[in-house]
Amino acid sequence: MIVWINGAFGGGKTTLADELHRRLPDAIPFDPEYVGYILTRWVPRPDSGDFQDLPLWRKLTAEFALGLLAEYGQTLIVPMTLVNRRYRDEIFGLIGQAGETILHVFLDVPASELRRRIDAQVIHDGDPGRDAETRAFRHRNVDRCVAARDSLPPGTLILPGDRHTPAELADLVLTALDSTAPQGGAR
Repeated sequence: MIVWINGAFGGGKTTLADELHRRLPDAIPFDPEYVGYILTRWVPRPDSGDFQDLPLWRKLTAEFALGLLAEYGQTLIVPMTLVNRRYRDEIFGLIGQAGETILHVFLDVPASELRRRIDAQVIHDGDPGRDAETRAFRHRNVDRCVAARDSLPPGTLILPGDRHTPAELADLVLTALDSTAPQGGAR
């Protein structure tokens, strides 16, 4: 089982992933952003500057997740903004073709709250230039990420990320995970 935590930058994905991993210590956290970091170190960046625009990133993200599941047989916790519908369908499709199940969680947070959170975060401690660049990227994507809520696939667990604590959000995810787990449980 894969628990894919989606939503805007600043929406609370990493915080929720950490809370879930605390409660599911045998689960494996997997952040596809690291796949992007590796690729952008070795291949030309796309004109957009967003590694998600690299077809190889999407393919490797799916393959990496499938490899972790095959090798370790544990639930994966994947905090990753994935709001381009075509890219989401591509990655989720590759995983689904392999027979694996995804619990897709979307943290729905209003744009004003996202902007407040982005401004309050220290993203790259000790590197103000990189911090400002990342913050600007996140701000540019707020509206696109918020709008993605309108094109989520059926079965997505949409949670109001601004109205629950991380513990409450984790409770909701675990309840959904229990109801989608194969007989015998995924945990």
